[in-house]
Amino acid sequence: MRQRLTARLGRRTARSLALASAAAVVLAACSTGGKADSGSDLSADDGKNGGPAAIVVAPGADSAKIPVSRKVTVRAQGGSLTSVEVTSPGPGRLSGTWSKGKSVWTSTTPLAPGATYTVTAIGKASGGSALNKTASFSTEAAKNTFVGEYYPDKGTKVGVAMPVSITFNKPVHDKAAVERRLKVTSSPAVEGAWSWMKDRDGKDRIDFRPERYWKPGTDVTLRMDLAGVDAGGGVYGTQQRVVNFTIGDAVTSTVDTKKKTMTVAKNGKTLRTLKVSTGKTGFETWNGTMVVLSKVPTIRMNSDTVGIFGPEAYDLGAVKWDVQLTPSGTYAHAAPWNAGKFGVVNGSHGCIGMSTSDAKWFYDQVHLGDPVTVVNSVDTVATNNGYGDWNVDWAAWKKGSALD
Repeated sequence: MRQRLTARLGRRTARSLALASAAAVVLAACSTGGKADSGSDLSADDGKNGGPAAIVVAPGADSAKIPVSRKVTVRAQGGSLTSVEVTSPGPGRLSGTWSKGKSVWTSTTPLAPGATYTVTAIGKASGGSALNKTASFSTEAAKNTFVGEYYPDKGTKVGVAMPVSITFNKPVHDKAAVERRLKVTSSPAVEGAWSWMKDRDGKDRIDFRPERYWKPGTDVTLRMDLAGVDAGGGVYGTQQRVVNFTIGDAVTSTVDTKKKTMTVAKNGKTLRTLKVSTGKTGFETWNGTMVVLSKVPTIRMNSDTVGIFGPEAYDLGAVKWDVQLTPSGTYAHAAPWNAGKFGVVNGSHGCIGMSTSDAKWFYDQVHLGDPVTVVNSVDTVATNNGYGDWNVDWAAWKKGSALD
């Protein structure tokens, strides 16, 4: 969240000084010392030994592009500071802390790579005259950066089981540093937690979910303040994102592999119970809760894509009304070739098959983020196989945070 950083400070008593509105601009590291534009050294006593009252900013306008590891320091030389604002159009504002004497402000937010910052500082000389300073500087472009691919998209309406999910394109060695710069808020407010995992392709991924499903109508906001964050080993973030989305109706589906039925409810009211055929022995449909990932009206289903060869190989051609539940290939779809099996026997290779008319009806009811829970099957779906997040109990889920 971008937040204006303004501090009101008390008057600082000092020896009589010559007043001047001119200010030096310096380059500083993590220490409080630095070099002025003129090249003169500054010390803690500057302004007490006859020097002009001024606001000194480090790093300075004529500095070379600086590394993001540096701090921004604003010093009232011969006076006190009233307010300090350091901002960049992309990364936003920096936070900072004040010295005990309230004459020095030092940034605490990491600088973003390849950004230009403007410093605006206001203060007061010990004699009462106003001091002000505006300066700017640019940071080095990062040689190694990372980004996170996030879901759901901005402005979407999703189901009650949709987590916030971010998968990173580079390894995240300092997970705590990254997690601290991620925030999810909602209206109405709800308790939630982040949890880290490896995605199916081995990439680092972090998901956020409430203890229980979102309430319909909830407005959710994800804030990614990753610009300048070191993920470990000098790999820096570049993203500043605010992503808003809304939770739609509670459309929940329960598949009973013993009864060979799927019961669909909306906001607690049962709509229909459909006859289905799930995975046969050796190809059982995943047990547990899966979340709708996508919908497509027609898709070609070929066993080669899911690693099934030999006697069980198949090529079904164009399959209608496909609701994807896992990246590993679990769908709920029309299966007219199994017409005699619905409600009678489980005969699929892991998908949830039903009549074409029932599949069309189901397709029209569900949306991205709706939960589909399978009971009385085997092998609970993995957390990273789509959004299997809801199969982890709440205490274990919270332990997946890097901040616990």
